[in-house]
Amino acid sequence: MEPGDQAPAFGLLGSDGRRHRLEDYRGRPLVVFFYPKAMTPGCTRETRAFAERYSDFRALGAEVVGISADPPESQRRFAEKLGVPFPLLSDPEAEVIRAYGAWGVKNLYGKKREGTLRHTYVLDPGGRVIAAIRRAKPEEHPEKALAVLKEARGGA
Repeated sequence: MEPGDQAPAFGLLGSDGRRHRLEDYRGRPLVVFFYPKAMTPGCTRETRAFAERYSDFRALGAEVVGISADPPESQRRFAEKLGVPFPLLSDPEAEVIRAYGAWGVKNLYGKKREGTLRHTYVLDPGGRVIAAIRRAKPEEHPEKALAVLKEARGGA
């Protein structure tokens, strides 16, 4: 997905036990970040960084959701452990992950395998992609997404 693309619809079970749909977030910006696996070091740093900056996202009128292929129970435990104030969504079949282009070949310690890529998308209130953030360090995704939102608001 690239800026200007309409984000694919989704309906996924969240760490809060509710089903979350893209259309539930219409009318406000949405930050969707994809992470490979709950409870791993990089994903913990990334999710914690989003949680720590959540009030900044809210101040800009935006919502945040995280998505991985972890089952709902793993997402719930991960969210509880970190005190995540936004939903972590479960996509065990990786259908949404693939639709957003966040699935591909990864090279981990010299081993290549397919899996969820660490991508973040910033969507406008109508569900169009404003920015695609890829290949950033886990802790940098929230900062980059906030910068995009601020720029979209005219530097506010």
